[in-house]
Amino acid sequence: MRITGDHSGLAIEGRLDVRSAADARAVLHAAVDGGQGDLVLDLGRLEFWDATGLGVIMGTHRRAGRIGRRLVLRHVPAQLQRLLVATRLHRILAVEGTVPDAYGTSMPALGSLPAGPLILPTA
Repeated sequence: MRITGDHSGLAIEGRLDVRSAADARAVLHAAVDGGQGDLVLDLGRLEFWDATGLGVIMGTHRRAGRIGRRLVLRHVPAQLQRLLVATRLHRILAVEGTVPDAYGTSMPALGSLPAGPLILPTA
């Protein structure tokens, strides 16, 4: 695993799993603590993440929220988008772009919608 970037944007390459979680957590938390505004996390080159890696992302999300920042996931690979939907974490995390719904079609990520009331059509 390799993480590059600064306090406003980082990119993760490789695998975010049980073996790399401690190092990733340290880098991500330092980035959260050292900056302001959104922290964009580019996952376009992330090959794999397991439950531990997902826990690192969620921990970083919570840490950012506690100090008034927002973690934004960018270029989330399709298989990881499906995992976010299956775990319903796409409703909590800010994800740029779209995530597949239960039927495999794309829908806006809730974290990417503009602030304000969400009005859904009724059947």
